[in-house]
Amino acid sequence: MPIIVNLDVMMAKRKISLGELAEKMDITPSNLSILKTGKAKAIRFSTLTSICSILDCQPGDILEYRPDDT
Repeated sequence: MPIIVNLDVMMAKRKISLGELAEKMDITPSNLSILKTGKAKAIRFSTLTSICSILDCQPGDILEYRPDDT
């Protein structure tokens, strides 16, 4: 998939666990894990806004585009 999710990188930089971030966002850790592992098919802007607010980052710090090598 050409969209790479770098949520784990930002979480490590901010020294925050999946459980702690999920609690602050008021979502389940399993739903956040789906996003973190890149298995999500979509993300709501409200979810992205919440992540960026809590982690003090930009959407481009979380999502990255890499074209397929085809």
